[in-house]
Amino acid sequence: MSRSLPSALTFPNPVNEYAARSTAGLVVVLAAVALLVDSPIVYAILTLGFLLRVMAGPRFSPFGQLSVRVIVPKIWRKTKLVPGPPKRFAQTIGLIFSGAALVLSLLGAGAAAQIVVALLIVAAGLESVFGLCLGCVAFGFLQRRGIIPETVCEACNNLSLRSPAASVR
Repeated sequence: MSRSLPSALTFPNPVNEYAARSTAGLVVVLAAVALLVDSPIVYAILTLGFLLRVMAGPRFSPFGQLSVRVIVPKIWRKTKLVPGPPKRFAQTIGLIFSGAALVLSLLGAGAAAQIVVALLIVAAGLESVFGLCLGCVAFGFLQRRGIIPETVCEACNNLSLRSPAASVR
């Protein structure tokens, strides 16, 4: 008997870079709201979004669905496929940061929570505006050092295994 996750709890591979960038832009907006209002409720919503995306990509995430179903087809109108594992790793880092902000907020350390969220805004902003995924950069660094096995993302190390990354209009 296989011990794999139910198909509903799998992360897509490959991922449309433009959907990831759109989702990051939405994260920037919600994180900015969290920064301004400094409320555990907003930190919890931010954390839940990351948790949903880590578990299943855009499938259960409102931001993921908005990106995949509305923003990419109606605004970007482009596809650029990139490997999924680095994007999932980046979402996991976002989950850790947003979760830390939530815990800090619940402990009454609102200023510390705001600093953590400000760092999250910088990372998500770089992804959204410039397509620079800091989590993906960290994933590649860890994979080159052997900390993340090559089998986690063979396409990351072997260009011949990558899906065509051509932009389509």
